[in-house]
Amino acid sequence: MVLCVVDGLGGIPHPDFGGKTELEAARTPNLDALAKKSVLGLMTPVNHGITPGSGPGHIALFGYDPEELVIGRGVLEALGVGMELKEGDVAARANFATRNAEGIITDRRAGRISTEECQRLVEKLQQHVQKIEDVEILLKPGKEHRFVLVLRGKGLGDHLKDTDPQKEGLPPYEPKGFDEPSEKTARIVRAFLEKAASLLEDEPKANAILLRGFSQSPVLEKFPERYGVRALAIAIYPMYKGIARLFGFDTPDVEGDLRNEIELLKAKWSDYDFFFLHYKDTDKAGEDGDFLRKVQCIEYFDSLLPEILALSPDVLVITGDHSTPALLRGHSWHPSPVLIHSPYGGVPTGERFTEKECTRGYLGHFPAKALMSLMLSAALRLGKFGA
Repeated sequence: MVLCVVDGLGGIPHPDFGGKTELEAARTPNLDALAKKSVLGLMTPVNHGITPGSGPGHIALFGYDPEELVIGRGVLEALGVGMELKEGDVAARANFATRNAEGIITDRRAGRISTEECQRLVEKLQQHVQKIEDVEILLKPGKEHRFVLVLRGKGLGDHLKDTDPQKEGLPPYEPKGFDEPSEKTARIVRAFLEKAASLLEDEPKANAILLRGFSQSPVLEKFPERYGVRALAIAIYPMYKGIARLFGFDTPDVEGDLRNEIELLKAKWSDYDFFFLHYKDTDKAGEDGDFLRKVQCIEYFDSLLPEILALSPDVLVITGDHSTPALLRGHSWHPSPVLIHSPYGGVPTGERFTEKECTRGYLGHFPAKALMSLMLSAALRLGKFGA
């Protein structure tokens, strides 16, 4: 079984491009040929009208209820960059950002500085800020403008307001704790941000830090035990490695792009029976509002699809963890198109892999948390319910 998550895949009609979505505008001969012999549908990641983060989107894809199992972004990012979390640690996802003289955020991603630049800045911060009060400060760089902050000490809580305003043109929010342990965390965070602001004040782009997803590790049922599979996750970005590690997937490191991920898929093909393959670039283009680049990313995925099909998976799913329309420049509440290819999947009805064709698809419109049941059924892994 192969679950291909084309991050942020879904879109909505864009008036500047003939009223088409990115999938409709893309030339996707391989996806379209596959759609004609697969079943299509639409998935709602969390609930109708709810815009999901990447964490809830993947929790649902893995068959868990994202409204019941809430996992903070910080934990996922920390695990994704290989940090070992101890009981009581509080982790947060951090962005380097650009702030003007009035304290307003003008770029939440600091121009997407390079990963090397991020590493330099994180080393600078870690060298000068190692402990505040009785709390150890642990930092580790991620990709581009992203890094992770972990606070290690006694009596910390994770019920904090994010400092990231989630859009440009606003100042960062003040850290605020909503209970006594979390107020201690907020106090440490305020002190850290003050020290960091002084250290970054001369940086041309990355002169501010935004924090979100304050969280502590939950206890949960692991994916391989839940479904009786040997599971491998293939992802380049730390966040997606992190969520896979939290759920018990094996997560080898892989660098490069989708082509390198598929090479790893081939190399590990005989060692596992469930593969989660994550492709990030579509989401990045959507968040940047770059319709044509998102189209190109979809076309690139399409060009490599034959290499996945050549492995003859018993079940192949292609979908997104959420929609990221370029028109909205961010995640949205719109359902994700989904394709399930299997001899036992059902009745093919589509001519192309697009939102409109998926709307008319055999699978209908279903919650994303049902996807694993559909995959397992298509793999003949589920028995009869009841007598």
